[in-house]
Amino acid sequence: MDKYRVREIPRRKFLEMSIKGGLILAATPALISHLQSCSSPAIAGPGMDMDKSVLDKVIARALSQGGEFADVYLENRVSRQIIMEESLFRSGLYGIAQGAGVRVVSGDKTGFAYTDEITEENLMRAAGVASYVARNSPVTAPVNIAGAERESYITVRQPLNGIADTRRIEIMERANQAALDYDPRIKMAKIDYYDQVRGRVIANSEGLYLRDELPLLFFIVETMSDDGTNRHMSRERVSQHAGFEMFEKYTPEYVAERAARESIAMLEAKDAPAGIMDVVMENGWGGVLIHEAVGHPLEADNIAKGIGAFTGKMGQKVATDNFTMVDDGTIPDLRGTTNYDDEGTPGQRNVLIEKGVLRGYMTDILSSNQLDMTRTGNGRRENFRHIPIPRMTNTFIENGKDKPADILASTKKGLYVQSLSGGSVNPVTGVFNFTCREAYIIENGKKTIPVRGATLIGSCMGVISSIDAVGDDLDFGSGICGKAGQSAEVTVGQPTLRIRGINVGGSRA
Repeated sequence: MDKYRVREIPRRKFLEMSIKGGLILAATPALISHLQSCSSPAIAGPGMDMDKSVLDKVIARALSQGGEFADVYLENRVSRQIIMEESLFRSGLYGIAQGAGVRVVSGDKTGFAYTDEITEENLMRAAGVASYVARNSPVTAPVNIAGAERESYITVRQPLNGIADTRRIEIMERANQAALDYDPRIKMAKIDYYDQVRGRVIANSEGLYLRDELPLLFFIVETMSDDGTNRHMSRERVSQHAGFEMFEKYTPEYVAERAARESIAMLEAKDAPAGIMDVVMENGWGGVLIHEAVGHPLEADNIAKGIGAFTGKMGQKVATDNFTMVDDGTIPDLRGTTNYDDEGTPGQRNVLIEKGVLRGYMTDILSSNQLDMTRTGNGRRENFRHIPIPRMTNTFIENGKDKPADILASTKKGLYVQSLSGGSVNPVTGVFNFTCREAYIIENGKKTIPVRGATLIGSCMGVISSIDAVGDDLDFGSGICGKAGQSAEVTVGQPTLRIRGINVGGSRA
């Protein structure tokens, strides 16, 4: 890292280094030739073609001391990241991560071990370690694995492993120029390009065998404005499980101009007032509030422990009639979409709250067994070094019947939140707080002055019981969700909506 992560990389030098595959070369010897080729699909990495008979042996070893379920997860991930800042290429990372994890489930206990090198010997050793958790419990005979089919929700027209770095750099340069051209008060832009192709193989004691590839693109533009008195840093991002054709739908100019618009608009921001007020949330990324405040408490691992705001409330009224919340891993190409989760359960549409009534939780194999519920396709892991846990995919509020313009016009006084920068929730109590990055005062049904320093504070039950208007303009935003030391690719979404009487923390004395 010290050798190759440098402060400035000229464009030509970057391309020379990238072609050689030498920007970051952090791989086991078995991977170096694969890394330098730059063109092999991720599914073809070392060990990914492990014979099914070997995987049967590993699963049998994992269940040799007891337990009711075991699985093997093989992964090979090829990634590339390029960062451009102040019109200069600051860094480039190109590398491979590969390995395998073996898991055993015995009642409420999970045994897990992983290896960074996929060989029969290492897998058998990992299976022996994982099996220790199930010692002296009843032994379950595994079913020999066989191939299975899953519907695909991800299409690729321009595979990432066939894209020349010149095209990646062109996209970044176009975004950088568009940001700087937007307004002379835009003083700096930072462009972060990331793509990866993740190959995975899943085999388990129920006889399941699956393999696929998941491409991912993540493109972020940050801009900083400065008028000599005030500054504002904004961020716009797009991400999809797709090929390079994503930039036909979301051009680099589109992303850059959206970031620059906010930077300029917020230069005139005043300190935000504090108190209980009505809040109108713009569609799209505003759905992160519901993701955090309501989605995490609906993940079934906490429910199985008997803790959390929604424990014991199945079938009960928990929100207003116009509130329907869905987690759907099958929406084509979105960042949170998967053909199947990291346990092999097919992706599906799960209605969590329907017209205010709690209908379901998001489960993995362990929590579904504990709660005697069906598997919902939400067992996800960051990589082969982690066990699957219940995680959201594409989580959103469904369209309502109200017109966004009418929602704003009927709000005499309050806060219009156009963008949130981040937040957190306690999944046990449901208490949350969120920082508003772009917000405006509402006066007589109109957006007026921009304000900075506003924070939304409340509880999950309180907020979903106070939504009295839901628009018909559902939109989505991409993000990274952290939980239990793991990150996951997610999409959030919502229409324009209004929350009556939420606590707003402000910076105005």
